Amino acid sequence: MNLLYLFGVFVLLASAKSHEEDVHTIQYTTENFSDEVSKKNHFVMFYAPWCGHCKRLQPTWEQLAEMLNEDDGNIAIAKVDCTVDNKVCSEQDVTGYPTLKFFKLGDGNGVKFRGTRDLPSLTTFINEQLREGDDGESELSSAPQAMHGLLELSADNFDEHVGKGKHFVKFYAPWCGHCQNLAPVWESLAKSMEFEEDVTIAKVDCTQNREICNRYEVKGYPTLLWIEDGKKLDKYQGQRSHENLKAYVNEKMGGSGSAEKTEEETEEVDRQQEVEEAVENLTGETFEDGIKSVTAFVKFYAPWCGHCKRLAPTWAELGAKFAGQDDVRIVKIDCTLEVNKDLCNNQEVEGFPTIFLYQNGKKISEYSGTRTLEDLHDFVKKHVGGHDEL
Repeated sequence: MNLLYLFGVFVLLASAKSHEEDVHTIQYTTENFSDEVSKKNHFVMFYAPWCGHCKRLQPTWEQLAEMLNEDDGNIAIAKVDCTVDNKVCSEQDVTGYPTLKFFKLGDGNGVKFRGTRDLPSLTTFINEQLREGDDGESELSSAPQAMHGLLELSADNFDEHVGKGKHFVKFYAPWCGHCQNLAPVWESLAKSMEFEEDVTIAKVDCTQNREICNRYEVKGYPTLLWIEDGKKLDKYQGQRSHENLKAYVNEKMGGSGSAEKTEEETEEVDRQQEVEEAVENLTGETFEDGIKSVTAFVKFYAPWCGHCKRLAPTWAELGAKFAGQDDVRIVKIDCTLEVNKDLCNNQEVEGFPTIFLYQNGKKISEYSGTRTLEDLHDFVKKHVGGHDEL
């Protein structure tokens, strides 16, 4: 009896420790589950602390929560401990752990997730659930219809529409909090440009039109592109106020607010492009060939990940540092792309960003240090021999 008691205490302590780092996931109980789930869309994990599958899913679930749990978002990522709040789990017909269910706003029954428990599959499932029954901007006709000057484009009409003329296009995902914040500003911009014949303001839902967004190399949401005669000419990276966006459109149209770039500005743009091109963008199809016979420092990331976004400029600078060194490659892998899904799973990527170092095609180390340019640079140099000054 004493041994069983001690074992039980050990299990409880271990399970408490395994979940203590869940700072973004919302924990619901019998007392608040029904009330909270009725307020917005929810994706809920029903789990038991001792469950091995639950423990393995935990970091991915927390990553999903970090991505989507925003105060003004339309979805919440939550969990319920069935060993404590078994009444809720019984009502939800939970018979195994973990059980993952998506609850649409106003629906208390939920839809079970039955796919593989990796981040790309989970986000795809969320996108599908949010699209179903959405009578808003996801219902499209073959010809784009302007609503106060704003066009909703799809695979049926995109190429024909942007093939001629000038277009400012927002590529977005419905669940993206930043996209939701931008939406009224983008509508206001479209309305203010409604009677301009030489430009259109448009938007594309990337969860429904993945091929278009991949073709235009959309890596994060929202992405704002200036397109002329079907070709991407520029990516807007300024402030997202109505005034800044309208000034940008005027500049691109050659109206007020336009100005020729100075020689210094042109040089800076060229330098930045060289920096960005120094990082190799491999896929599941090119990965093995891309890292064989070299030392490869590989960043596995997701475009929506805040930590990944903060690391991106440093990673680009790191690529530039090794640009002239044939035996070193600085690489990035977008794990949200379907072509990379199996690769990221096989490489045991459990969170973003994950950084591995490979030599001659074999993984030899995971980088866990600080993400400064100096420390990243020194780590690579240590494995290829010698140290250089930055």
